[in-house]
Amino acid sequence: MSYDWLGLLMFVGALVFLSSGYPVAFSLGGVALIFALIGSLLGVFDPIFLTAMPSRIFGIMSNYTLLAIPYFIFLGSMLETTGIAEKLLETMGILFGRMRGGLALAVVVVGALLAATTGVVAATVVAMGLISLPIMLRYGYNKQLATGVIAASGTLGQIIPPSVVLVVLADQLGLPVGDLFIGSLIPGLLMAGVFAAHVLIVAWLRPDCAPALPLEVRKISGKQLWVRVTQAMFPPLILIFLVLGSIFWGIATPTEAGAIGSFGAMILAMLNGRLTWQMVLKACKSTMLITTMVMFILLGSTAFSLVFRGIGGDRIIEELLVNLPGGVWGFLAVNMLLIFILGFFIDFFEIAFIVIPLFAPAAQLLGIDLLWYGVILGANLQTSFLTPPFGFALFYLRGVAPPEVSTEDIYKGAIPFILLQLFVLILIIIFPALVNFLPSLSSAN
Repeated sequence: MSYDWLGLLMFVGALVFLSSGYPVAFSLGGVALIFALIGSLLGVFDPIFLTAMPSRIFGIMSNYTLLAIPYFIFLGSMLETTGIAEKLLETMGILFGRMRGGLALAVVVVGALLAATTGVVAATVVAMGLISLPIMLRYGYNKQLATGVIAASGTLGQIIPPSVVLVVLADQLGLPVGDLFIGSLIPGLLMAGVFAAHVLIVAWLRPDCAPALPLEVRKISGKQLWVRVTQAMFPPLILIFLVLGSIFWGIATPTEAGAIGSFGAMILAMLNGRLTWQMVLKACKSTMLITTMVMFILLGSTAFSLVFRGIGGDRIIEELLVNLPGGVWGFLAVNMLLIFILGFFIDFFEIAFIVIPLFAPAAQLLGIDLLWYGVILGANLQTSFLTPPFGFALFYLRGVAPPEVSTEDIYKGAIPFILLQLFVLILIIIFPALVNFLPSLSSAN
């Protein structure tokens, strides 16, 4: 009797547990134990598979690539807790405030800069929601435009390197993190560019939605403005150059670049007079919590994948995906749709550790370029994080938005930016050179 259905049932069972809100790591580990028992009773799972767990766990703990995650999280936490991100956003608001839509444009630029220094979505959305949303509303910005641009700009941390998402995807796809960083740079900047273009077009067509700042607010001498720009903008730009430049030119690995960035963030905090033990402890606590969550999810997903492989689920999924109608395009359509939908309900860590290992072997068999595949996965995850009703970026913004901003405003404001993200995703799929151009230059050197 065939028990091929057991692997599919295990996958569905994991999704049911995850959707219930039960802790992810324990959901995956619990489902693994349940189906290991069921498989053993049915005679389709050999318990000897479980003896591989210790070696796999030690393999995870010694994975040098994953060490980049706490560094980049610490970097983002340090910039947020010491007020460097706030100072950058206020300065950009003054710089662009003289033009219609200037505040919204400043949010896009700062979102891209914070993405290029931290790669942490939650920190970016919360920081910009707390700082810029009340100011935009005070000066007459449309609620939907204001909330939409903040949520969308915050998600740029998913695709613009150095991104924690890209680090995890590179590990799961077996790619060098540096290559994935370089390949995602043009798509990430293209995403930020279409957001900025949308803001400027809306401000031009509907001036009442995005007015310029009043003259008395933006009245600042050229010397004062230059000093403020120098103090607020140049240090983060130097930090970006150190982190990304060291990776792109092969001076440092992404993990080493993350360490450089963390040290640089502490130097910036010290220069701003904000480096205190309390700030460092707060950043360390945030880093520890997120990193511990990631590692526990990794352990749970390792148990899940081991049992899933033991009952033959990986073989069934692979055969199903490879034999889809339409070949490569059929595979991509199903793949993108499933990840897009899963992004409504579960975090990208769960998607990366559960779904990507199932899809990656089929992608290899179909001859898909895994570097290009990794970037479109990152762009897809960014889109799903913004999509109502369960987009995580929308939840982050809802938590810090003023009472006069309704959930409906946030949802409606996100829709134009979702369409823009889908537009860029389609461009990346149609024109793979957007991903492969910079890595080809890097390999040529």
